[in-house]
Amino acid sequence: MGLLQIFDPSAKPTPVGIDLGTTNSLVAWVSDGAPTSVLDCDDDPIVPSVVAFLPDGQIIVGKEALAYLYTQPRETIVSVKRYMGRGFDDAETRRERGYQFAPAREGQANVVRFVVHGREVTPVEVSALILKELKRRAEDKLGSIAGAVITVPAYFDDAQRQATKDAARLAGLEVLRLVNEPTAAALAYGIGTNRTTGTYAVYDLGGGTFDITILSLDDGVFQVRSTGGDSQLGGDDMDRAVALHMLALAGQSEPFDQGVWRAAMLEARRVKHELTDKSESAFELELASSAAPKTFAKAITRSELDALILGVVERTGPACKRALKDAGIDGKSLDGVVLVGGSTRVPLVRSFVAKLFQQEPLTDIDPDQVVALGAAVQADILAGTQQHDALVVDVTPLSLGIETMGGIVEKILARNSTIPCARAQQFTTYADGQTGFDIHVLQGERELARDCRSLARFKLDGIKPQTAGAARLLVTFRVDENGMLTVAAKDEATGKEHSVEVKPSYGLTDEDVEKMLLESYEHAEEDLRARQLTERVVEAEQVIAATKKALAKDGDLLDEDERAELDGALAALERAVQARDSEGLRRRTESLDQASVPLAERRMNRAMREAMKGRSVDSVESEVAHARGVDSHVTEHTARREH
Repeated sequence: MGLLQIFDPSAKPTPVGIDLGTTNSLVAWVSDGAPTSVLDCDDDPIVPSVVAFLPDGQIIVGKEALAYLYTQPRETIVSVKRYMGRGFDDAETRRERGYQFAPAREGQANVVRFVVHGREVTPVEVSALILKELKRRAEDKLGSIAGAVITVPAYFDDAQRQATKDAARLAGLEVLRLVNEPTAAALAYGIGTNRTTGTYAVYDLGGGTFDITILSLDDGVFQVRSTGGDSQLGGDDMDRAVALHMLALAGQSEPFDQGVWRAAMLEARRVKHELTDKSESAFELELASSAAPKTFAKAITRSELDALILGVVERTGPACKRALKDAGIDGKSLDGVVLVGGSTRVPLVRSFVAKLFQQEPLTDIDPDQVVALGAAVQADILAGTQQHDALVVDVTPLSLGIETMGGIVEKILARNSTIPCARAQQFTTYADGQTGFDIHVLQGERELARDCRSLARFKLDGIKPQTAGAARLLVTFRVDENGMLTVAAKDEATGKEHSVEVKPSYGLTDEDVEKMLLESYEHAEEDLRARQLTERVVEAEQVIAATKKALAKDGDLLDEDERAELDGALAALERAVQARDSEGLRRRTESLDQASVPLAERRMNRAMREAMKGRSVDSVESEVAHARGVDSHVTEHTARREH
């Protein structure tokens, strides 16, 4: 048993770092200049991320809750982190066999709701209970808590990050900052091992998520150079594969009895842990039947385990290779590979990492504790105690932008942009008399909106009706230090502005971030051609509309031959639009531009003559400028955006 620390009630509140994990959670603080985990009376820093809801209304959190996994599998929630910020119809929710979920009723948000003893609880509420237990443990050890840095997977989106902050607020915790788990691990690693320079890979395979981060360390400055991962990949997937194998050996088929499935998952996890040090592990399953439960027993070898989980482990490879490519480095050039997360204890994972990065991974710090220790260091820095001198520079994991005409994605913040960051870009109107802008915020690397993830939609109304291309809309993207995105749109003529804190639509399907990145590489050439075609169609439609408008007003300025040539070029371009012939569109647009030159010149002359009647030169400058703007539609299409 550890020594009891006596704290001074009048002492300054202590900032803490919290690793709110899928399988286990920890809380840590900085003591005498070094990060330290808060231990229980058995000197164990780990709080299992398990919450049991009992029939009498009692709620059990942590180790004691594990006992109820067998007797009350539906009412004992594990791996709740995988449901944070997700919807009832999400793929992760649909494949879970152990819980009863309540569908969203009319007027309710589409979020996961666990049904426990007739009541409904959300992942935010369950996570808040885990955070309350961590807070209680820290207060028992340290007294008053100043606030907490809470870690999240690098690939958590805004909805998941916001759900984490909501859970902390329910638990009575002030969130000093949300920090990406790999970054926190690197912070602990750099300071805890006295490494001051170098380039490192942080391979973070936890219970429910996988992150890979490449970062450089230079005299206390942590610069994240690239990041990648999969928000639906982790040790739970290994357990699931082993559990399905064990049940198949026992002759069980889906749908499984809920108690049997939960028991199989727990036994699979135990077997996985045991095979870390042993070559063989026996398992037992209590199987439900119409008569009475029966027991099935068998042994699994490490080689069998490796075969079962190989596919899960190999899924981490593509993200690692892309992260290295994005950072402009190869595995051999790294100064080290840091392992984070309990799943990295699995021998197959360590051998896979060694082969992938062509070097043995570093294991100086307990992979279960390193994230919480790094969070404690960050909390200590933010609290201003200045026991450490470090700066963490993080990046955005995916590109962010908006949809423009034709369904094209205009990227405003590129992937791997350093955060906090902000960037503004100017856009203009497509049609005459347009009085509003529809802003569709997107995330992803593809060129077309349909292939990216929709984050938010909002509208800016009340802009002054003007000629197409005359209005100016300034769209600003801001990502704060917590990775939260805010999008603002401002009409520069009227000053009218609207902004939204982006909370993405709940429910990532299997087409998650990892797949989005993979597809962006696989379809790069195809996407480029599709974007080019769409841009040419949009340009052609603008030119056609502007030409028809000009002919309707001033067609009398052309003789029969000129009108016939222009009408022919116009018809040819319309046919090219219908055929969606990219090269034909380019040629026909150029031909129409050339054929419209006489009309453009004569319209300009007419406008000047009419404007000059009885007026000075100075008084007509604005009208001439306007005429130039109008005629530009005939000879050159209006850009959808301006840098």
